[in-house]
Amino acid sequence: MAAAPAASSAASHDAAPGQAEQSGVATADATTAVVDESRNGSGGVNGDKPTKKKKKPSLRDRSVIPDEKTVLITPAGDIWPRPYHFEDDLRRVRPYHFTYNTYCKERWRGRSLIDIFESEFRDRPVEYYRNSMVRGDIYVNGRVVGPDYIVRNGDMISHTLHRHEPPVTAENIGIIHEDDDIIVINKPSGVPVHPAGRYNFNSVIEIMIADRGKDFLPHPCNRLDRLTSGIMFIAKSVKAAEAMAIKIRGRTVRKEYLARVVGHFPDGEVVCDQPILQISPKLGLNRVRANGKSARTVFKRLAYYPPREGDADEPAVLAEDGQPPTPTNAEEQAEDERSKPWLKKKGYSIVRCLPVTGRTHQLRVHLQYLGHPIQNDPIYANQRVWGFNLGQADADGSQNTDEDVISRLNRMGKEEVAEAVVYYDEMVDRYEKQRAEKMTGELCDICQTPLYSDPGSHELSLWLHSLRYEDADGSWAYTSPLPKWALPPKGMSGPTTVGGMEELVEAVKDENPEISSEVQAKVRAEAEAEAKAHTEPGHVDAQSGSQPEQLPNGA
Repeated sequence: MAAAPAASSAASHDAAPGQAEQSGVATADATTAVVDESRNGSGGVNGDKPTKKKKKPSLRDRSVIPDEKTVLITPAGDIWPRPYHFEDDLRRVRPYHFTYNTYCKERWRGRSLIDIFESEFRDRPVEYYRNSMVRGDIYVNGRVVGPDYIVRNGDMISHTLHRHEPPVTAENIGIIHEDDDIIVINKPSGVPVHPAGRYNFNSVIEIMIADRGKDFLPHPCNRLDRLTSGIMFIAKSVKAAEAMAIKIRGRTVRKEYLARVVGHFPDGEVVCDQPILQISPKLGLNRVRANGKSARTVFKRLAYYPPREGDADEPAVLAEDGQPPTPTNAEEQAEDERSKPWLKKKGYSIVRCLPVTGRTHQLRVHLQYLGHPIQNDPIYANQRVWGFNLGQADADGSQNTDEDVISRLNRMGKEEVAEAVVYYDEMVDRYEKQRAEKMTGELCDICQTPLYSDPGSHELSLWLHSLRYEDADGSWAYTSPLPKWALPPKGMSGPTTVGGMEELVEAVKDENPEISSEVQAKVRAEAEAEAKAHTEPGHVDAQSGSQPEQLPNGA
């Protein structure tokens, strides 16, 4: 039975499983360490008495405990320096062999190996995983076990493969602040924070390690989605990470984001209190549902920019004949206004966002629900996923069921082009060119894996930016620069800076006083006054009713 590929260099053969979990090898051949088999057969040696044959274990027994006499597999080792190269304003990674290692999760216990991979991993077809288990590219505890192996608590599952990473933007990771404990960075859009899925070296963590040296160990203190840009806190030690995480989780900490959304966003502060439910953990998909977790966001329009003739950023809405759609009667016009609210949404707005709670995709989901999705959101502004109304005011899922939405998203980026523009399927040519990542039909010469085309601009950027973090008591604050897409377009005037957060906080300060600077100032003043009173002579203790003991001079 063939073994998994492993490093051809001597160093890679010494790599421990824990090391292999972090990285892989650029070139690899199959290498194995073979356990010697017993020479004693049923007839013995030199006429000795035959040894008693052991009872053959059942199929289930054999699937539970790997045969200790089978081939041991050497995992792929580390690569240094990281195999980056730059082309077409993209940071690319040359394909390499890599071994994933993970211990059995509680939900995997008692399930077959193939069942786990089929239900929880969607990167490759199920037949690929089955064949890899037979070949030994997917193995357990260092040995080939096959697809029917029943996973037990404590098992380490390994997967060695020829890895193809998607490219990311070549934009550098900006540094907003750095001291002995913390680095405050401006994360580029389209780059994941941690190695995950098809991304490993093209992640914030690995890029920082490549820039600062192999011994640098970054500790992220907060999380941003891959497509979101902006402020992140990276600690230089575990102690510093714990301290910063406590600060960030504090009830008085407030965050502000900027989003570029479809159409003319309403005036004033808009508070969205709709609960959010995760309808597919596998796909990371969320939507507004009445039985979801409570969520609250405050929105306020910063600027509105109307469309200009020939503006490439303004999608056209075309009917079947290629002309702008025109309702034929009042009834049809009323139906359009009800079920296709985006038809009248021209231009775009820059919107300030204050998430009071921190649900996954909260801003994207709430903006979608309000009928003003982020303009280039590949998921929540995608009509192929959400249908004609893009999830607007569909809290009960009656217009688009969860199953329909999940099924459509599963197909996105595979056989179909993953359109990342709002409005209508049949766009003008310039929008067909702005397609997101999709299959090319080509296969890798080494591993026969289907290859992807380079991601389109919509896959590399989401117009959502983490602008600032600050504590309501004013003890600390960090602000990132405005992204280019939030600045006024050429030939138009508009704001280039953002004011303070109090006008956003004002809308919810009664329900959430902990994020109000005014309330925190009162709390601080009261605490200082109480502390001062305790130090004054003659102070009466409120609980005991007695004065503090007076010590003699010099005591």
